[in-house]
Amino acid sequence: MTKAAKNVFVASKLPKRTGVSGWVATLPPRTPRPALGEAISVDVAIIGGGFAGLSAAHRLSQLDPTVRVAALEAGIVGEGPAGANSGFIIDLPHEVSSNDFSGESEGKFRDSVLLQRSAIALATKLAVENGWGQELFDPCGRYSVAMSAEGDKHLEAYSLQLSKMGEAHRLLKASEIEAVTGSKAFTSGLFSPGTIIIQPAAYIRGVANCLKEPVRLFEQTPALSFERFGGGWLVKTPKGSVQAGRIIMANNGHAESFGFFRGRLLHVFTYASLTEEFDPARLGGERKWAATPALPMGTTVRRINTRGGDRILIRSRYSYNPSIEISDAAIRSAGRLHDGKFSHRFPTLAGVGMQHRWGGAMALTRNHVPAFGEIERGVFAACGCNGLGASNSTAAGIAAAERVLGHESELGRVYNRLAAPVALPPQPLTTIGAKLHLAYREWSAGAE
Repeated sequence: MTKAAKNVFVASKLPKRTGVSGWVATLPPRTPRPALGEAISVDVAIIGGGFAGLSAAHRLSQLDPTVRVAALEAGIVGEGPAGANSGFIIDLPHEVSSNDFSGESEGKFRDSVLLQRSAIALATKLAVENGWGQELFDPCGRYSVAMSAEGDKHLEAYSLQLSKMGEAHRLLKASEIEAVTGSKAFTSGLFSPGTIIIQPAAYIRGVANCLKEPVRLFEQTPALSFERFGGGWLVKTPKGSVQAGRIIMANNGHAESFGFFRGRLLHVFTYASLTEEFDPARLGGERKWAATPALPMGTTVRRINTRGGDRILIRSRYSYNPSIEISDAAIRSAGRLHDGKFSHRFPTLAGVGMQHRWGGAMALTRNHVPAFGEIERGVFAACGCNGLGASNSTAAGIAAAERVLGHESELGRVYNRLAAPVALPPQPLTTIGAKLHLAYREWSAGAE
């Protein structure tokens, strides 16, 4: 674990919103909770109001309803990376093992499933308690779709591995996946029933809205710094401060902005486009479904039905951005790629344009483990989502909350078994290697 031997940690940069996601744009404007404007004292301060931070807040409250919590969100809830997510709370790894299925890979599979199903359990509990409808939270499962012989082969191998693990799933022929998607472009599919599909901006708003005292959420309240104060910490914000016994860092890649995990996080953006509404009669198949690609770094596709018609989401393209920022030009460039993928998959929707385009930040580690654990005395990290933000960040937030309160669980034991993030090569090798690796993986995905 990265250690920074000092008493004051100052943010070198603050999160910057990258455009407006289609999920946010299609919702009514949010009236944010008030910003912090005074000095307060709590038991736990949480830096970050996304999947990890808000899940941590809920888990703290579950374990001890008297614990005082202040969750600090730099922007408005739902308008950061959480609201740019594709909306899959996935219960199964995308890939069990590339070749054989050894005892080690079986153990990793079971750990991954436990982690991700812990996220689903919390999300489901909140959905049931708050009466969320299927437009926000839908336990409908997901499809993996192939567009090539290589993709077909991958899904067949994945099916065999899932069968060995006793996991429910179903392979679909080209005609069967066409009946779902209305597209002749897909050559096969695999359905797994355990994934939850969400409207991510609406979901994260919902999670925030059901926080209750003594848990308080402060929006538009970035943490500028924190320092040792008595037996705990003092977090400074633009117009106030929080004295806390413990801190949970739930700000993903921006943990590095405070000096943690420096040289261990890869800051990668992925991009999405959402069409304007179209007449559902123009596309056959089911009116609501969600699909991930058969091959890594392929294209995620969702069909969303709304009051005014249907929309298609296309997510593809990855870029390495160590500044944790992207430009409008990068979004436009990815959008041109999305337009081609959309027209290839849905030729009957010719003339339907993209209404919203955006990018979302991820934090990856070289050895695909989270940036997690006690990184300073009383400071706990729940970062490094490794590309599955809704699942992994939620689980990390739960586990961090449990660790803060000394609660033991099987989820916590899974995190205890994980290695620490390993160091990246020195610059400029990391930049060169990351860009080449992303380009190669996208090329390898081909039509997928």
